[in-house]
Amino acid sequence: MKLIEKLMRDRILTKDEFVDLLSGTSDEDKEILRQEAVKLREKYYGHDVYIRGLIEFTNYCKNNCYYCGIRRDNRALERYRLTKEEILSCCENGYSLGYRTFVLQGGEDPWFNDDRMADIVSSIRAAYPDCAITLSLGERSVESYRRLKEAGADRYLLRHETANEEHYRKLHPEEMSLQNRKDCLYALKAMGYQVGAGFMVGAPGQTFECLAEDLIFLHDLQPEMIGIGPFLPHHETPFADENKGSFELTIFLLSILRVMFPNVLLPATTALGTIKATGREQGMLAGCNVVMPNLSPVVNRKQYELYDDKICTGDEAAECRGCLENRMASVGYHLVVDRGDFKA
Repeated sequence: MKLIEKLMRDRILTKDEFVDLLSGTSDEDKEILRQEAVKLREKYYGHDVYIRGLIEFTNYCKNNCYYCGIRRDNRALERYRLTKEEILSCCENGYSLGYRTFVLQGGEDPWFNDDRMADIVSSIRAAYPDCAITLSLGERSVESYRRLKEAGADRYLLRHETANEEHYRKLHPEEMSLQNRKDCLYALKAMGYQVGAGFMVGAPGQTFECLAEDLIFLHDLQPEMIGIGPFLPHHETPFADENKGSFELTIFLLSILRVMFPNVLLPATTALGTIKATGREQGMLAGCNVVMPNLSPVVNRKQYELYDDKICTGDEAAECRGCLENRMASVGYHLVVDRGDFKA
């Protein structure tokens, strides 16, 4: 209980204290923390749930991360790229359904160079001046990030996945660098993007010490958005036979993050809903305030398969929104038509 009281007071613990919190907290104390998380979430955001329209526009990726279903060496995957017109059509559909944030997410696909991406972003900005544009395109140059911001991008999602160098090496090939990933995040912050980071829970080789370092890194970064979800294996990766991450630990970490960052934008992720049917609802009851339904064309959704058994790959956008509306209402929250900006 002392550690929970300290966390609620100071918003940060030492690495050893985080390890003790994660490994030794009783169910009763977890419930106290969860209630505090909900109280803080409602202080800043009431019962509103912000919806982000996710557009998964390319499943090509130059990287070969060991955990990811769209990794370069997955030869079994049918690859696709949406055209600019298809992306704008997704936005048009989403806007009519009440979305005021569009999230363009893809693998690190060199075909979508700065010229093409800046053109797409500026076209969305011109067509929907009242909407927020979020990008999730991986690691790019500082100049690339600057160009995309000038074209009209507001936010950037770049999960750090792990803040521990040794653990990073277990998850990524040699040519990739944790330091570069961190440098990208700090560069995005310095440019004025609303920045999102985050990590997988239960990734192969992860320890409580790794998670403690993740929490401390996030405290140093102070992102506006944090996305976490349980590790889920994909059958065409080196981690195909690894165990899934823990749903219960993910929920506990969501409450910890809400208490550490009272006004953060915290999604109940698709992975949370994949590992447990009521996962996103339980995420809301742990402190979340964002959901990200899919606006991608149904024909492409199964192809953007980061992990096995991903939910909502067959639903039309309107079905996704209606389903989530009912799910959020079942736990006392409601979707709102709003850009859903970070509240400083």
